[in-house]
Formats: sequence, C-alpha cells, structure tokens
Amino acid sequence: MAIDLNSILSSNIKNMKRSVIRELLKLTRKKEIISFAGGLPDPDTFPINEIAEITNEILMDNGKTALQYGATEGYIPLREELIKFLATDGVKADLDNVIVTTASQQALDIVGKIFIDPGDVVIVERPTYVGAISAFNSYKSKMVGIEMDDEGMLMDILSEKLIELDKVGTKPKFIYVIPDFQNPGGYTMSFERRKKLLEIASKNNLLIIEDSPYRAIRYRGETIPSLQSMDKEKRVISLYTFSKILFPGMRLGWVVGPAEIVDKFVVAKQAMDLCTPPFNQAIVAEYLRRGKLYDNISSTIINYKAKNELMLNKLDEYMPKGQGLKWTKPDGGLFLWVTCPDSVNTEDIFYEAIKQNVAYVTGSAFYGENPQYNSLRLNFSYPTLEQIDTGIMRLAKVLENNLK
Repeated sequence: MAIDLNSILSSNIKNMKRSVIRELLKLTRKKEIISFAGGLPDPDTFPINEIAEITNEILMDNGKTALQYGATEGYIPLREELIKFLATDGVKADLDNVIVTTASQQALDIVGKIFIDPGDVVIVERPTYVGAISAFNSYKSKMVGIEMDDEGMLMDILSEKLIELDKVGTKPKFIYVIPDFQNPGGYTMSFERRKKLLEIASKNNLLIIEDSPYRAIRYRGETIPSLQSMDKEKRVISLYTFSKILFPGMRLGWVVGPAEIVDKFVVAKQAMDLCTPPFNQAIVAEYLRRGKLYDNISSTIINYKAKNELMLNKLDEYMPKGQGLKWTKPDGGLFLWVTCPDSVNTEDIFYEAIKQNVAYVTGSAFYGENPQYNSLRLNFSYPTLEQIDTGIMRLAKVLENNLK
C-alpha cells in the first residue's frame, strides 16, 4: 500500500509554498524570451579570472584548511575583512557581532527560526521581498504590511498600526525593511524616515531587521546612513550578501547585530548546515584582502546605471501615455516597479506577455497579505541594453492592448 504522505508531513512544510519567481522563471527559459523576471546579476560583472587565480592559490597554499569543516560563526579572516568593509559604511562591529551565512536567504530563514512562533505578527513593507515572505510564512507568521511612498515605509501608518495591534494585545516580533533600493519597489527610505523608524522601534521595544543586499549599488544621489550605523540601542539586525555585489554562486552572506542575538544565529545555524563552506569563504576573504571588491562594485555600478537609465528612458518612450501607468525611478539596485490602473490584472496578462516573448514578475507575489494585482516588477541588471529596448517595446504593446 502506498504511503499517505500528507498524513506524515509536518505542519511547517504544509505551510510552505513554491517560490513564485522560481516557478515563473521556468516559463522564461526559451531563448527568444526577454526576461525582466529574475533578480539575476549580469554575469559580465563576475571577476572570473581573478577568482580562478585566487582559487588555485587557496588550494595549493591552504587547501587542507579550506577543504575542512569550519566554525559556524565563519572563517575568521573573512569576518575580519567584513568588519573593515562595514567600517567604510560607518558600521562599527567586532567578531562577536558578525556571522557568515549561506547567503542572506539563510539569514532570513534563521530570523524566522529564532523569533517567530506560529501566529506571531511581523511588520513588513507593502509590497516586500518574496524571499522574506517565504521564510516568514514557513514559520506560520502573520504578516502585516505597511504602505510605502517614494521615501519608503509610511511612519504614520506604522504608528497607527502598532497602536491598533496593542489594543488587541498583539505585539509584533520585529519590523522587516529593505531601506536601500527596495525589492520590489526600488524605493529608498529617507534619512528622516530612518530616524523615525528607530524612534518607533525604541518606543515599542521592537527589533528591526534591515535587509541590505543592494546598498552598495547606488547610481545617483548621496548615500543615506544605514539603520545599523544609526542604531544606538542594539535593536537592529542587518543582513548582507555577496550575491549582488560580487556574484551569487558562492552563496555567501553575513549578519551584523548585537552579540547576544548573533549567538542565537550560531545555535540555529548549527542545526541547519554546521557551517558555510570554508573553501568559498577563504576565496572571498582573499579577494577582499586584495581590495578587489571595491573595484568590482565600481564597475558593476557603471554597468547597471546604463541599464537603469535605458529602461527608464524606454518606459517613457514606449509606454501608453495618459493611461494611469506609473513606475518608480530607483537610484540604485536592480529593480523598478510598474503600477497599472486597477482594471489591469498583471497575473491575467502574464501569459499574453510570454506569447510576445517578454516576461516580468507579477506584483501580487510581493504581498504577505491582501495582494494587489495591478503591478509588476522589472529587473534591469540581467538583460542586455538591446534586450531592454526590445523587451520594453513588447511589454508596452501588451499593456496598451489591455488598457484599451
């Protein structure tokens, strides 16, 4: 008799769903499709030759250590280099404040693992990163989304929501934000909003999870201090990754926070994978030690700025005029957000876009609750300049047909 799998599955796995973006990407594998769907970096930014050279040196000079198990906290030389890197951004940290993770998606999962019990409320942006939704959902959280504008999360609405929750005896576990070039919206939280967020968190005794994958990739304007650098009360936990500032294949990220919280990350990670691959850490540590990361970030910014500006120009040129369409104009990162009139359901027209050989991510994927269906996310880092031109022209035709 066949086993009844459903009868033995955990409630956690029953609560998990496949990543919408990962599923959509399966539909975009035809060579003729121009995809604005994934969050892929441009492979032309990968320093392949330098990594190959360093990899060989690590194997020849330090192979017996690099290929062995490592400490859960991470490879000390890498953590030391990360502390130096953080210092250039105004963040003061010691070894006890830093843990290396298997990219920042693992960090998000650990956040859920150590803070969320079933039914707990967490505050998120509206819309927010689909990977965070997946991670927090897997621990059966209840997400409460706070609307945004061009300066990030609306603090008045946040304050009102916290008062509302307090009246029914509910205290959120944390506030999750992506302050710089937010995914999916491309918004950047203003300095005044950051100050206000820290004040609200202090008043309500809440943690802030600052997800910071794109912070270093700024094309225009002045850098705004990070929440981590502004925090005076040890209530900010910051998540970083090499996936967008170097390359994703190493699956390396890191977390910065109060030592007592980082210690809990260590305990949780030990049950997950023991340690992030020491070999990968040794390679990236040497890359940082040579000062190469700054050069790579600079060249990546030049590459992505050109693509960002072209996509914005082509949206202006090709999109139907006077139809209520609007889009964000991010000063960095990898994404922008298109909002259509309420009459347009971007889930419904997705397959029409695929038939026209262009792909995007439907906006409804980015809501922890009460999704909206009239928006879509576009990625500009991966497609070529030519593909951006052609792809936006195709997408404009699809939208024009549906706006009629």
